Amino acid sequence: MKTKENVIIKVEKGSIAEELGIEPGDILMTINGKAVEDVFDYRFLINDEYIELGIKTKQGEECLAEIEKDYDEDLGIIFESGLMDDAKSCKNKCIFCFIDQLPKGMRSTLYFKDDDSRLSFLQGNYVTLTNMKDEDLDRIIYYHLSPINISVHTTDMELRKKMLKNPNADKVLKNMDRLAEAGIEMNLQIVLCKGINDGLVLEKSISDLSKYYPHARSLSVVPVGITKYRDGLYPMEPFGKDDSKEVIDIIEKWQQKLKKEIGSSFVFIADEFYINADIEIPPSERYEDFPQIENGVGMIALMKHEFEKKMHRTKSKSIPKTVSIATGEAAYDFIKSLAVKMEEKFKGLKINVYCIKNEFFGGKVSVAGLLTGQDIINQLKDKEIGEYLCLPEDLLRDGEDVLLDDIRICDIEKALNIKIKVTGNDGEKFVDTIIK
Repeated sequence: MKTKENVIIKVEKGSIAEELGIEPGDILMTINGKAVEDVFDYRFLINDEYIELGIKTKQGEECLAEIEKDYDEDLGIIFESGLMDDAKSCKNKCIFCFIDQLPKGMRSTLYFKDDDSRLSFLQGNYVTLTNMKDEDLDRIIYYHLSPINISVHTTDMELRKKMLKNPNADKVLKNMDRLAEAGIEMNLQIVLCKGINDGLVLEKSISDLSKYYPHARSLSVVPVGITKYRDGLYPMEPFGKDDSKEVIDIIEKWQQKLKKEIGSSFVFIADEFYINADIEIPPSERYEDFPQIENGVGMIALMKHEFEKKMHRTKSKSIPKTVSIATGEAAYDFIKSLAVKMEEKFKGLKINVYCIKNEFFGGKVSVAGLLTGQDIINQLKDKEIGEYLCLPEDLLRDGEDVLLDDIRICDIEKALNIKIKVTGNDGEKFVDTIIK
């Protein structure tokens, strides 16, 4: 059997790999004499105090590198493929799939539907478990890879099969049973679709899934995303004000019930529902340790908490300048409230907060993370910007400066003739970005 070749594209400075003289272009052949098929193998095999790496240099020479290190110390190697293998594509045809709602002509990587448990472990992606064979579960259990993020959507298995359009979708609870028995931690998700898996169906799902606690650490409920590109797709309606209130009432009722019964609220609701319902976001302590922050759950509460701490510690001073912030419709009122507080504290500071309507995807998409460069450019032409424009980091791909429509930060700077600063969701850094 031919040994798999894993091409190294980067060696981190000050790392073990750099000390050994490993360079980009070299190939990792083996660890302790074993072939490395993917990232699961790699992560498991490097967790030792003594390992031997089989390396083929870019000049074609093969050598053996002996390493003594701390048990869980990383080697500082980055591979050509983060998975060290091809990602597994999704075999579902979900009636709510966001990728099916993308317009034609965007970059090809945006149309790839992954359903790979390794990406759940590495990047926090959610998987349905329908793409998973027994041997895949065996590997997760053997390597004890945890946590894994699972999209459940409903515990009514007939409904789940219809929502995912996959006859194997009814195996999810059995697979979760195996993971729980093996001590694998899980974070769960329900993408809520109006009139389909909400109401009494949602209540049953919360009740059923709460029984997996503490192996299931949390459950998030997020609204389905709907764009204007749904021709020929399953009919979907967005959650309105009254609908969102009903969802909030259900979730908060279960939070109170579960807090008493298991000591955790367990189920958490996306910020969008509170915004849609025009109800104030709960305080940060209601989100416990923010287990689903990356899913847009509690993001505003945490940012507000961090913002208030930073403002309390920062002395009032004169900052005679004008800056601007662009954000989506969902976060506009919140960001505007922060700007007002900063203007009151810092004399001479003027902050323009611009609400960018998502014309690209349609008016039903309001989160900042799905804004496009063309909407930002078109809607900020001839607007007063000041010294610079602040954009949220959510609208950028990890580690890059490109937006969904392939427009880069530098393209926006050139089109608007302004400087851009990228702000994070951290409240303290948000203040620093504005005042420095």
